[in-house]
Amino acid sequence: MINAFLFDLDGVLVDTAGFHYQAWRRMANSLGFDFTHEFNETLKGVSRMDSLNRILDLGRVKLSEEQKLILAAQKNSWYLELVNQMTPADILPGVNAFLEQTKRAGIRTALGSVSKNAPLILERVGMTGLFDAVIDGTKITNSKPDPEVFLKGADELNVPAAQCIVFEDAVAGIEAAKRAGMFALGIGTPDVLTEADLVVPSLEHLTVAELLAAVDKAQGLGY
Repeated sequence: MINAFLFDLDGVLVDTAGFHYQAWRRMANSLGFDFTHEFNETLKGVSRMDSLNRILDLGRVKLSEEQKLILAAQKNSWYLELVNQMTPADILPGVNAFLEQTKRAGIRTALGSVSKNAPLILERVGMTGLFDAVIDGTKITNSKPDPEVFLKGADELNVPAAQCIVFEDAVAGIEAAKRAGMFALGIGTPDVLTEADLVVPSLEHLTVAELLAAVDKAQGLGY
């Protein structure tokens, strides 16, 4: 029995991955090196400071903790410049229709994002108030793949982990969902999200009824 849907934000509901890439790459360039889209994929679902450390390791740049904090703040400033230009048009195709179906089905919802900017993004795209709970980077200690963000979401919804589906586009997020004991629905491609219980390309052509039937089948409960 599924009673709750827990959604990651970036790449699932809206697409700000490009904004992160632009801002992080601008920072890396200022330090004298560059990185690829492929490397940027490894940063999905990872906290700001963990992402910074990975990028600095790539560029073999050694900095003090104080210098890292300054760089992280600068990157976030560049990122927010882009976020503040967002509108409801930046919601990914099919998201609004799927959320409406979810509400009609009586399924509880939570946002589970490691981003501290999640409330701002929701406000810019007109999605504030759509979720029964919002867990963002200000409410957690550990970033994905730690399951904390999803476990807190389930706790706020008062729904057992086994009754939750997590919607994730990142490898780290899929791992977090599995470690939380939840059904992991990957948004993307099976060759990347290899550990997901089920993978769909997007929410655009997905219905709640089809999803629940697919989950039952995947769990051996179908008839």
